[in-house]
Amino acid sequence: MTGGPPIPVGTAVRDTARDRIGLVMGQEGPYFQLRPLGGGREWDAVPERVEPVGPGELPPARLAGANSHNCQGTSG
Repeated sequence: MTGGPPIPVGTAVRDTARDRIGLVMGQEGPYFQLRPLGGGREWDAVPERVEPVGPGELPPARLAGANSHNCQGTSG
């Protein structure tokens, strides 16, 4: 993704080096900081290996992350 427009914070992207989807949390030096959709530990990604997530990939991943997050701490 070098040479293109900057990727805004909050954008869902795929780190092709790790085959992981995450949200852009910021940029530190030459790296993007990405966080898993369901929350968790951030990781650094090389901009050349980051690409936008296609529309067909994002909703299931977001739903899975939201469901996982919502189930934590519930009692019943």
